[in-house]
Amino acid sequence: MAHGTPPLTSKPTPRRRRTVILGCTGSIGQSSLKVAEDIPERMEIVGLAAARSVQPFLEQVRTWKPLCAALADPHAAAEARAQLGANGPEILEGEDGLCTLATLPEADLVIIAIVGTAGLRPALAAIEAGKDIAIASKEILVMAGEAVMEAARRKGVRVLPVDSEHNAIFQCLEGRQASEVSRLILTASGGPFRTWPADTLSGVTPAQALKHPTWEMGRKISIDSATLFNKGLEMIEARWLFDIPMQRVEVVVHPQSIIHSMVEFVDSSVLAQLSVTDMCFPIQYAVTWPERVPNRLPPINFAQLAKLEFEAPRTGDFPALNLAREAGETGGTLPAVLNAANEIAVDAFLAGRCSFPAIWETVTAVMQSHRVETHPDLETILNADAQAREAAARWLSKTH
Repeated sequence: MAHGTPPLTSKPTPRRRRTVILGCTGSIGQSSLKVAEDIPERMEIVGLAAARSVQPFLEQVRTWKPLCAALADPHAAAEARAQLGANGPEILEGEDGLCTLATLPEADLVIIAIVGTAGLRPALAAIEAGKDIAIASKEILVMAGEAVMEAARRKGVRVLPVDSEHNAIFQCLEGRQASEVSRLILTASGGPFRTWPADTLSGVTPAQALKHPTWEMGRKISIDSATLFNKGLEMIEARWLFDIPMQRVEVVVHPQSIIHSMVEFVDSSVLAQLSVTDMCFPIQYAVTWPERVPNRLPPINFAQLAKLEFEAPRTGDFPALNLAREAGETGGTLPAVLNAANEIAVDAFLAGRCSFPAIWETVTAVMQSHRVETHPDLETILNADAQAREAAARWLSKTH
């Protein structure tokens, strides 16, 4: 042990985090349950919520026996109630049901893994109820980062990052002030088309775009990774999570996805967080923070890594990062508009109704036509979101 380093001492027995998972049947939700299975002494499942996948949801409810559960889709909720009968917990429904689950008195941590904007109201409800939240849904901070972080400060609750990149930065920043930070450096795999010539991108198919080189993810986030919009959304998210100006948030392509992100400090030192590509790592740290506990996840075998590569993103051919930087620097309602237009364009691409480059073109057109409102409240944000979706749909119908 280095001179001057205090000796390690025993700690009191930690309590279990009583956890609600919103989005339990998705990839992050399933990984969260793997973590709960791996560290049962630290994580207890008290609530589960999904969108509409009845059978996977019921399987989880029967396995984990939460105090309460919810399905966003009312028809799915009715089907789940019929199948459970009197042999299960109360099944809530709709957005109100998600908010009730997020404010469950027995819970002290809410993992928000709902794709899209559906997690925004439950996240704010959880914060108002004094719950710590662990965010895997980028849209929450992209759309309403200012409002969410201000509410968390006011209520004295923690917003813990579950995204591997933000969790890595969170670990590297431990105990540091924002004034000590020179740059936040998010790493990106580059997606499946990292080396494709620009003139071939118009021929990309949904099946090709869904084949991510390093991560197993849902359809929407896989397409966002292929366009680099995922990384653009992460830039905006990082700006709010860590209270760092957008000008100091950067992206570097790292195809191996072993370094999950880095922080450069004002003395030019750089700290990086490394682990194998498994979302259970950041989920576990969000649950056990500020402590680290053993698990069954594999360590890195440095002898087998061979090399770690880095390169600048091709922002000319993949303009998502520039669009996200513009939205993040402008602020107000523009990030919500970027996010909404992208969601509509991704849906159109997956349905075969537009080309791959049309995703960027749609977002650009909608952003250019939007009149930004500064310091928006929740209703203003949701109105901007709805208007952007309509504008994106109109633009796509005219051009494709």
